[in-house]
Amino acid sequence: MAPLAGELTLSGLTNPPPLSLYIHIPWCVKKCPYCDFNSHESRHKNGEIPETAYVDALIADLELATPKVWGRKIHSVFFGGGTPSLFSAEAIDRILSQVRMLTPLEFDAEITLEANPGTVEAQRFVGYKQAGVNRLSLGIQSFNDTYLKALGRIHDSEQALQAVQIALNTFDQVNCDIMYALPNQSLADAMHDAEMAVSLNPTHLSFYHLTLEPNTPFHRTPPPLPDDDTSAEMQEEIEAYLALHGYIHYETSAFSKPGKQAKHNLNYWQFGDYLGIGAGAHSKLSYHDKITRETRPKHPKAYMEQALRGNAVEREWSIAKDELGFEFMMNALRLIEGVPLGLFQQRTGLALDELDAKIREAQQKGLLLLENGIIKPSLLGQRFLNELLALFLD
Repeated sequence: MAPLAGELTLSGLTNPPPLSLYIHIPWCVKKCPYCDFNSHESRHKNGEIPETAYVDALIADLELATPKVWGRKIHSVFFGGGTPSLFSAEAIDRILSQVRMLTPLEFDAEITLEANPGTVEAQRFVGYKQAGVNRLSLGIQSFNDTYLKALGRIHDSEQALQAVQIALNTFDQVNCDIMYALPNQSLADAMHDAEMAVSLNPTHLSFYHLTLEPNTPFHRTPPPLPDDDTSAEMQEEIEAYLALHGYIHYETSAFSKPGKQAKHNLNYWQFGDYLGIGAGAHSKLSYHDKITRETRPKHPKAYMEQALRGNAVEREWSIAKDELGFEFMMNALRLIEGVPLGLFQQRTGLALDELDAKIREAQQKGLLLLENGIIKPSLLGQRFLNELLALFLD
């Protein structure tokens, strides 16, 4: 039977891409005014969260999802949030034990856990490592108390420094998240944060421009932010400083020591597959004839109820053929060195000529480079990434 007009057919998708597992822990101590992630302040008695019940739901969710990825190796695991470090090492160990039982987890899989300095305990970090976590990602945001207070963070600069030291003493791979273009921030203060981060010598750094996301307190009542020229200068100076100190700029906001790129995030940017479990988690899964997305209920209570009833998936749909080009480029063009052109067909099942006209237009505008079979953003394209991506929208 011939496909209907506009229906997705992926005759070229012969082998599924690498598969990652994302596990969402939705609670945090305090919701930050800039945060639009699916995170919820703990409002339970004595500040406790339903750790055991939530882990039960995660395991039920994973058991239900396993047939969809049967036999496929898990290359990376990422505990995101919220604040996953609010969960005990015993809870993380129980989750990872079930992951190993239910899936063929690679023996050297990268297993990352996000943590906030205000929830750091040295012994807990040791417990995470014993459970199998081998990479820690710390939400530092700034080493300056003034800006930490402006961002609504629960930690101060001293706790930030202490958290990094504990992490580095425990894990071989540590990422620090830092933000710039903060309320009333000067170029000198932004560079001080970069200098402090580099002096600690983590294996990975992520530098994010503060953005005012819809449905956040900062969007409703914007703080005084640096102007566009100052923000651009901060970005350029930070990138130059990190390069000088041995950090490779490999993605829009990511910098790493050689060979220490985030494997989990690289899989996203290279349009790999991921199974997402937990409240509000998203999945992207490839089959021989379609690529699907899934979402879970966002509210923790609703998610737990649904997962334990045997139906954690709230919505599932196939990605339309005319959306695949944009979806692929939205990820791949975040990579500074780009991707091989052949990866488009491998990951989407579509012929590259689907994008010919759009690639040529992006080249003509000076936003895109095509060299030796590699497609990547130009320096101008890196600075105006949204404008570049818009060219691939239908």
